[in-house]
Amino acid sequence: MLSALPLPDADLSLDRHFLDPDRADALFARLRGQIAWETHRIKLFGRAVDSPRLSCWIGDADASYVYSGTRFEPRPWPEPLSELRDDLSRITGEHFNSVLANLYRDGRDSMGWHSDDEPELGPQPIIASVSLGATRRLRFKSRQNATQSVALDLPNGSLLVMRGDTQRNYRHALPKTTKPVAERINLTFRRIIS
Repeated sequence: MLSALPLPDADLSLDRHFLDPDRADALFARLRGQIAWETHRIKLFGRAVDSPRLSCWIGDADASYVYSGTRFEPRPWPEPLSELRDDLSRITGEHFNSVLANLYRDGRDSMGWHSDDEPELGPQPIIASVSLGATRRLRFKSRQNATQSVALDLPNGSLLVMRGDTQRNYRHALPKTTKPVAERINLTFRRIIS
């Protein structure tokens, strides 16, 4: 069950047990082998570099997405992600038409500080983030007040929902870690407004 997290000027809810362990493990195994993982090129300080993780943009045919100056055309929905999307739509009341799948191979793979605030997501995007595999720590920090921050450990099968002004008021990141850590898949379901 989703529980609200106390972070000022944000709307975050977390269910640490959204998927039971057997379903989460089976979904991880299917997606690890079924998704066409690729290294995306991103712009960092004015130059193109390889993204420090593997990714795949998946969605309805009209759900194109621009990230870091690159337009991504969606790949078709694999069956397990269509089923998960239906579950998330029932829980959140949102119709998701896309998902960004990220594969973090070990602790060196990461996601830098950012907000999911691209125009295609609308002024108050809702993002449903499902974590599979190894537990990793997601950090949030306020754009206005450095003392407003939170770190969340997201275990296998957890669901984090970000809504409202969260993206406007906060940045989030999945930092590198030197601790030994197994693979993790993160699925961020979104609604692209065309």
